[in-house]
Amino acid sequence: MIEETGGKFFFPFFSDDDDQKRYSMKALVLEGIQQKAQVKEVAKPTLNSGEALVSIKAAALNRRDYWIQQGKYAGLKFPIILGSDGSGIVEEVFDAADVSWVGKEVVIHPGSHWGEHPNFQSANFKILGLPEDGTFAEYVKVDVQNLFIKPAHLTHQQAAAFPLAGLTAYRALFTKAQLKKEDTVLITGIGSGVATFALHFAVNFGCKVYVTSSSPQKIEKAIALGAKGGVNYKDAHFDEELKSLSGGIDVVIDGAVGEGFAKHLTYVNPGARIVLFGATAGDLPALNSRAIFWKQLQIFGTTMGTTEEFKAMHQFISDHQIIPVVSDVFKLEDGAAAIALMADSTQFGKIILEV
Repeated sequence: MIEETGGKFFFPFFSDDDDQKRYSMKALVLEGIQQKAQVKEVAKPTLNSGEALVSIKAAALNRRDYWIQQGKYAGLKFPIILGSDGSGIVEEVFDAADVSWVGKEVVIHPGSHWGEHPNFQSANFKILGLPEDGTFAEYVKVDVQNLFIKPAHLTHQQAAAFPLAGLTAYRALFTKAQLKKEDTVLITGIGSGVATFALHFAVNFGCKVYVTSSSPQKIEKAIALGAKGGVNYKDAHFDEELKSLSGGIDVVIDGAVGEGFAKHLTYVNPGARIVLFGATAGDLPALNSRAIFWKQLQIFGTTMGTTEEFKAMHQFISDHQIIPVVSDVFKLEDGAAAIALMADSTQFGKIILEV
């Protein structure tokens, strides 16, 4: 039964004798740089017009959560509830016009205020989990326009895995690289969230996909998901091996960059598109400009994506029945250990918090 209280509409998960829980919640709170996040009792979010309160069932970690904890992210503020990705059930909405959302199973689009220009985000663009409290909690408030119905073939844990990483991968492949079915794609550092979704999307689109990793086990897992092959980027002549194996690369998706970025110019085909979305291995090295202009190469930077791209990704996942790879599942109380796991980059797929 849907009830109206104080101008807000909610689904009563709690009994009347448990009324206190309507005003507080458990959340994983980070109080400072390089501190361990701790579960605390905090105030439940208060809604404003246009907002909904989601009862989180599962949340996913992203690399940004780790960098925020390490103090290596812009706009830091503390205390903060981290978490950009979440899946759950809408418990309240502020406006009567949005009451149809109450009780729906949803996944959250973590970006807002992208702006009018599709090629780049506005100065007002923000991501859930900083500057505003995020999904590592029993409840989170979000704009109603950021709610999407959870794909029916996914569990809450699987659905929580795809928003941020999936959107970044989707924009990199389809908007920036303008992916074609006949393209041969290279995805570097397979195992990360974005890289794994890029593999899912490119394989399901019909492309031949190759990967790099320092882990033979991760390469084997990628092949099991549809990759044609992979090479170890720590091998001295991995670029020659990749060129021989693939016959040449048309699209590169790179979230590491660093010194290895220069190797891309040796195995890409004329007209190739190289898309970078991160720099976990460092900045761009010196590049052979002659190879860039003679091969007519295009190098793109990207991050996140628009609401329209999120809709398209959400539909792509449903149409192709894609099941995100979940690497590890932690309880909310063990969230500090989950964040620490990201430092080693040993996971293949997404790390999930069960709320």
